[in-house]
Amino acid sequence: MRMRELLCTGAVAMTVLGSLTTAQAADNGSDDLRVESYVLPVGAAKPSLEDLQSGRGMERLRQLAGQSEPGVGLAAETVGPAASYAPLSRRASGAPAPAEPTLEGPSVGPMANTAPEPSRTMTFEECKKGLGSSKAFYVKSRFAVCNGASFLQTWVRNNRPVGESMFNVRVVGTIAKNSRTIKFQYYFTDFVTTGTTGAATMPITTKGNIPQSWPAGARYTRGGNKPGTQTFTQLKALRTFSETVNAKPGQGQKGTGLKGKTDLLFAVYEPAISYTPPAGWTLSGSRGGKLFMLAPRWETAPYLANSTGGGKPDKKGAATFSYVPTLTLSAKAGADERAEAQHIRQAFLVPEDTKPYMSAKKVPGQTARDPLHRTVSAARIDKNRGEAVKQCKRYWGANYTADGTKECDEYPFASTYEGAAENYYDAEAKKFNFSAKPIAKDDNQAGGSILKSFYAKNRILDGLDGVDDLDGFIVKIVS
Repeated sequence: MRMRELLCTGAVAMTVLGSLTTAQAADNGSDDLRVESYVLPVGAAKPSLEDLQSGRGMERLRQLAGQSEPGVGLAAETVGPAASYAPLSRRASGAPAPAEPTLEGPSVGPMANTAPEPSRTMTFEECKKGLGSSKAFYVKSRFAVCNGASFLQTWVRNNRPVGESMFNVRVVGTIAKNSRTIKFQYYFTDFVTTGTTGAATMPITTKGNIPQSWPAGARYTRGGNKPGTQTFTQLKALRTFSETVNAKPGQGQKGTGLKGKTDLLFAVYEPAISYTPPAGWTLSGSRGGKLFMLAPRWETAPYLANSTGGGKPDKKGAATFSYVPTLTLSAKAGADERAEAQHIRQAFLVPEDTKPYMSAKKVPGQTARDPLHRTVSAARIDKNRGEAVKQCKRYWGANYTADGTKECDEYPFASTYEGAAENYYDAEAKKFNFSAKPIAKDDNQAGGSILKSFYAKNRILDGLDGVDDLDGFIVKIVS
């Protein structure tokens, strides 16, 4: 088997090294001792030493490597400038079951209904279960994410496998509420050795690289107890450690679409695992792997919480991960926003039956590749709402409100760039690519309350700044 061909199909970026040939070893009067290294999907079943010795295991390794897409670096849900830094996965990440809106606010009033509070913690077991044996990423929320990989070493003497070793690495990233500090918890687990190996003394180095920032030149404050280089045996005993990363305010861009005050900084964080062979062995294949894992972001948006830091300038704003979150609305009987959820579901499933009529109507917000983008422009929100009301009057008459008991509901929402007036601002946007419909006033207001709290709790930015796709979200209807 040609190692370079196998490695090029793996899930992570790898550096291929040469190895001593059998002829060279013979000239030195010694055995040819090589460590053939592979980086594979975390949790996947590995071939046994017996399989490797019989030859069946080599084909199994090819199949394992083929389960992952070549060159995948970032989750499919990544948004912002990091999305162009490396290839995106063609598969959706693992995700928890959607949480339905809950009654967390006051029992009456404009904020009686609210979106669930997004998760900000993740245990090792949650990460392990979320990744399973096939997922490269698990996105619990944009404040709690993880990924991982398996590192497999086959120990070969004179071209015959004599031993096998492996370990798994999973990294969990979490962010506390209104915090600029991101915690990355590293978990080294499932250490296994079989047969004859030199794994016990093999040095393994862990780094957390930030290869790219937008704008460039940003500086970060690091903390935690990341140990640097440890042997296979030492890491097995240590098991877990952490690194923290903080970016102080004042280093970000001042986007025009964000009122010039957002102080927005994006980056890519790469957990990098590398190792070298112990004395007497030569490494063939990968020194380790760079897990193009997370796309952190720091901002001080004036319309989001903690924009002033409570009088502490270094603490203003907060960090998130640049992943597209999901707004969940319920069409179940008894749900306060049911009529709005039913309207949106109709727009998703049978857009040709919605008003205004448009033969090629396909509303956005259904997938991470075609998300909605929030606007904080009061003028644009009013324009979107006005265009929707025109259609409610056009199809249901001047008294579409049924004497004040109904309101004109629109999807995409008036508070998004994709709202009913999109074609007035974007010459390429299709006219009438939205749906408007009178629904019960209470349902409409409940849906609006959930949307507003979703924006706030998930720190959704004004999503477009010129040509930059800065943020986005999607909508899921449960029933």
